[in-house]
Amino acid sequence: MLMKSFSKEENSWMFYDWANSAYSIIISTAVFPLFYKAAATNAGVSASDSTAYLGYTIAIATFILAMLGPILGTIADYRGFKKKFFTFFFGLGITATAVLAFIPSDQWLILLICYTFAAVGSAGANVFYDAFLTDVTSDERMNRVSARGFGLGYIGSTIPFLISIAIIVLSQSGTIPLSTTIASKIAFLITALWWGLFAIPMFKNVHQRYYIEPEPKPVVNSFKRLGKTFKEIKKYRALFLFLLAYFFYIDGVGTIITMSTAYGSDLGISSTSLLIILFVTQVVAAPFAILYGRLSEKFTGKKMLYVGIIIYIFVCIYAYFLETTLDFWILAMLVATSQGGIQALSRSYFAKLVPKQNSNEFFGFYNIFGKFASIMGPLLVAVTAQVTGDSSTGVFSLVILFIIGIIILSRVPDPKQHLASIDAGNLKM
Repeated sequence: MLMKSFSKEENSWMFYDWANSAYSIIISTAVFPLFYKAAATNAGVSASDSTAYLGYTIAIATFILAMLGPILGTIADYRGFKKKFFTFFFGLGITATAVLAFIPSDQWLILLICYTFAAVGSAGANVFYDAFLTDVTSDERMNRVSARGFGLGYIGSTIPFLISIAIIVLSQSGTIPLSTTIASKIAFLITALWWGLFAIPMFKNVHQRYYIEPEPKPVVNSFKRLGKTFKEIKKYRALFLFLLAYFFYIDGVGTIITMSTAYGSDLGISSTSLLIILFVTQVVAAPFAILYGRLSEKFTGKKMLYVGIIIYIFVCIYAYFLETTLDFWILAMLVATSQGGIQALSRSYFAKLVPKQNSNEFFGFYNIFGKFASIMGPLLVAVTAQVTGDSSTGVFSLVILFIIGIIILSRVPDPKQHLASIDAGNLKM
């Protein structure tokens, strides 16, 4: 996967996707939600309520980061700050992930609290990781580098995930003398170890190339720059139009990814089946993420985003009629074809729109739009699940978000036209 045609900086940046994707699949999507659901069920919490509480927890974690993102991003545009912020959130995420393994399995509320810290750490590190894309490659190569990063992430995550599944399944069958609870906790430790070990190239070889020189009172001046950006919002019309479209469609994508396991559990699909389905989803998603990157060079990133959004609209409709494990398999494979591509091309499309020396500030906005969207989606599913007693209705309601997203995206101009208008001082709406 790491080809000679990529530089050391590009490869090291992409390799962080290989590292942190273990968290995404094991903690966010697969093992932890099942572990938590079992703990909540044993404590007498109903299936719909435990799914709702998970949704509320995700909403709280994303709200915290959404509030911090633009402020920290603006400060991180100063020389030497980007790596420091990345390191802090990375440390928070990896520590909280390891701590999950030491929380008693009957303490479902404490599990959710610790998960909140892990989620803030992981997502916070990703804000600055994404912003480093402008430092490691050129505009022409961004789609391919971003997409290959996601592809590496899917492939890399399958290794610790497969090890974790093997330990859990063997413990369930009695082949190894471990309880399922201990096996799941081992999976949490494997995640932290994998994440930390393969993040090393990122720390060694990726550095901030574009920056603003440090000033006295950096926090005060960062707020001033943030205010100036808001005042000049007309200047960045294309950028904020894209963020608005992203706000809606990524809401649906993120909700489906983070709550898919809980949703499948509510449908009565066994834990073993869910883990196997999610493993195959990771394997299938890897080549499709890379394919999106290559097709974007032929058909443009924007057109491929349209393709991904349309597939997700079909996913939401199909989910409403889900009844069997086979249906869930079909749904998962449809998601696998587009989830990596839509995220990778969104990241690179946005990176092409932002002024490079202010990349952290604008990726802070990218984060706040994405994270606020991640509040709305889980809350929508959570409230609908509690009101109707049916998780399928909540998933179906996400269709409207994808439709709004694709309509707004159609109004976003080409990145080159956008940057040319900024250089020319064109402030027209």
